[in-house]
Amino acid sequence: MVPARGFRVNAPAYAELHCLSNFTFLRGASHPHELVEQADALGYSALAITDECSVAGVVRAHMAAKRRQLKLIIGAEFQLRCGLKFVALAIDRHGYGRLCRLISRGRRAAIKGHYHLTREDLQALPPEQCFILWLPSARPQPEELSWLAACFPPDRIRIAVELLREGKHARRLATLARIGAESGIGLIASGDVHMHVRDRRRLQDALTAIRLNEPIAELGTRLYANGERYLRERARLERLYPRELLAATVELAQSCHFSLDELRYEYPHELVPPGETPTSYLRRLTEEGARWRWPGGVPAAERTGIEHELALIEELHYEPYFLTVHDVVAFARSQGILCQGRGSAANSRVCYCLGVTSVDPQRGASLLFERFISRERNEPPDIDIDFEHERREEVLQYVYHKYGRNRAALAATVITYRPRSALRDLGKAFGLTPEESGRLAKVMQWWDGSATIPERVREAGFDAGSPWLRRLLPLACELTLFPGFPRHLSQHVGGFVIAQHLLEELVPIENAAMPERTVVQWDKDDLNDLGLLKVDLLALGMLTALKRAFALMNGYRGTHYSLGELPAEDPKVYDMMCRADTIGVFQIESRAQMAMLPRLKPRCYYDLVIEVAIVRPGPIQGDMVHPYLRRRSGAEPVDYPGEEVRAVLHRTLGVPLFQEQVMQIAIVAAGFSPGEADALRRAMGAWKRTGGLDPFRERLLEGMAARGYSQDFAQRIYQQMLGFGEYGFPESHSLSFALLVYDSAWLKCHEPAAFTCALLNSQPMGFYAPAQLVRDARAHGVEVRPVDACKSHWDSTLERREDGEPALRLGLRLVKSLSQTGAERLVAARNSRRSRQPVRSQP
Repeated sequence: MVPARGFRVNAPAYAELHCLSNFTFLRGASHPHELVEQADALGYSALAITDECSVAGVVRAHMAAKRRQLKLIIGAEFQLRCGLKFVALAIDRHGYGRLCRLISRGRRAAIKGHYHLTREDLQALPPEQCFILWLPSARPQPEELSWLAACFPPDRIRIAVELLREGKHARRLATLARIGAESGIGLIASGDVHMHVRDRRRLQDALTAIRLNEPIAELGTRLYANGERYLRERARLERLYPRELLAATVELAQSCHFSLDELRYEYPHELVPPGETPTSYLRRLTEEGARWRWPGGVPAAERTGIEHELALIEELHYEPYFLTVHDVVAFARSQGILCQGRGSAANSRVCYCLGVTSVDPQRGASLLFERFISRERNEPPDIDIDFEHERREEVLQYVYHKYGRNRAALAATVITYRPRSALRDLGKAFGLTPEESGRLAKVMQWWDGSATIPERVREAGFDAGSPWLRRLLPLACELTLFPGFPRHLSQHVGGFVIAQHLLEELVPIENAAMPERTVVQWDKDDLNDLGLLKVDLLALGMLTALKRAFALMNGYRGTHYSLGELPAEDPKVYDMMCRADTIGVFQIESRAQMAMLPRLKPRCYYDLVIEVAIVRPGPIQGDMVHPYLRRRSGAEPVDYPGEEVRAVLHRTLGVPLFQEQVMQIAIVAAGFSPGEADALRRAMGAWKRTGGLDPFRERLLEGMAARGYSQDFAQRIYQQMLGFGEYGFPESHSLSFALLVYDSAWLKCHEPAAFTCALLNSQPMGFYAPAQLVRDARAHGVEVRPVDACKSHWDSTLERREDGEPALRLGLRLVKSLSQTGAERLVAARNSRRSRQPVRSQP
């Protein structure tokens, strides 16, 4: 960042103490990292990020400040219902905790996106160990300052003097100086910053119009009079403010010594029984699970793996995390809720023993445990668990009730602008009608800033040379450039944050849009940066269908099958998949997958692991699909550049298809540590946006050359890494998904009536409409009986045929415009003994 004109080395020192980022949604016009970088370039002593009733952007500012070695102060701006406005700046860890609790109180008292605080709230929960900057209105009310002075020690209060070239500065400074002298409260300079550079003023005006839902041309004095709310050069500030007011900012900044690095997160400990430690209890549960998984004795290789995992878990003190996940899974199983861990959890034998995942390590591949947790990564493991989509809410509410709303909440998701949403919002801000905004947004949906913009605009019926469009499109570009301009916070699909103590003293909690849901103000990346536990409790429609299919089959046949317990490696199931007869089968029912199945010809479980992963943008962009198919068919020889690489790639015929394989190659062929390999994995997913693979490229090429690998092989591996930037699928996910693929395919092959019935009762899900599923069932010999008012229930059911095989009776849920309540009334009337007239079904 080049210092703006006017920067002088001998200009007075300054710390900006009132600064909004774009996480004060639709007010701030700059990213947190932009503000930090510009403050550092201008030679500021410190910068405070003070978003309105929020700390949503401080983690990103914190990470940028650590890179720049700039002192960051954390605070928040508030406006009480009475109009009193102030900034609170955390002095220490206690002050930060009280600040977060005040934010939570205000947010929990209002609907999503708003807050509600009164003077009584401030008295009940004062942000102790915070500096308070009073933000006087255009006509200062001394009574507000007197009230603040009665609530806080006078030495913790300052009067913020914000001179923004809006006229009558000398008079305002004199007025505030008089109020300060009468009250004994000192004055301090601040800037009410909304953007890092003045050039963002047009964007800030547009954001104001979007927030107020009115065209810019009609806002008048509701827009700021000028562009002074930016990080100003210190020489410019020297010309505006008395030196003592500038010096006061540095003195106050020196008194604030809190950093987010001080946060110490603890996992819940109450799950450990008396007389046990987390270590001993986790071992006991693991040993019990191992006896359940391997009744004939734990194989030697699995025992070695279990001991390795338990030792690393103990070293990193992650036992409470695993106990928490085990508790959630145990609750789901106790309620008959089908669940399946996936993702990195499939790398863990401990997770297999605890019942978190059903993927047998002996059935899959030898996976890299460091993909799950590692010494170098310095962050908690991340476990994803899928639950039946219709019953996941029971699991979420169990977590809320067990730990309390003050200790558990969902992670946030930052909703950022995309081309369509940016153009739609900006169109309204520039006075377009909703129909015109929609038309422009639709035709520019895939706009990427290329030279085809005028043609795209003309397609929508607009004049590409019009003045308003020449102003609108650059603003749309600013909103959509990486990392994406935040518009609002939403809730994560299922990432739960759980703490041993008050979560709201780590991060504020606010209401989500959905009833009975609360979220923290940080997203998953922020949580990872600070090492906060997150366990993903996700919903999967196929689990709902499988649960119903198992219940139907077991009830009809008298069997006791469940997930992962069906007869393995059935040739008839693989024959069916090789014919691409997979309508309704999990993950392999799309047209692209159906086209791949006859070419890949899966004959074993691990072939399904590959099938799930190979029809993805990563392998396709990395030119991995055709080499693998040629080698599989024998059209191309399988070769390996070295024995170490052979051990990694032999199961995929020398072609790296998975993220974990690229990590393992980096370890065995280039000398990476497991933690460095995981950092490479992260960079692979973000290289297009950040260019983050460049440092790894040199290390990879040099490491392989030093170990005797050819430059051609090293370059090919690097190009395949770039392909993974287009979404390379992890082997751990494929292993978990392949289990669901096999079980759903087995049910379709051997129990088509039960399988189709379960799919119909789990709608909406999958690629196919109920009519297509019914047609496919008939093609597989299932007798399908129509909806009958005298026999059908809300759900489809199985009925016994004369030959003992099941027939599929369609349910009332398939009748268009018939509600579930109406269907249940019909069934109740049909079953009522008091009904004198039997219900008759009309053809």
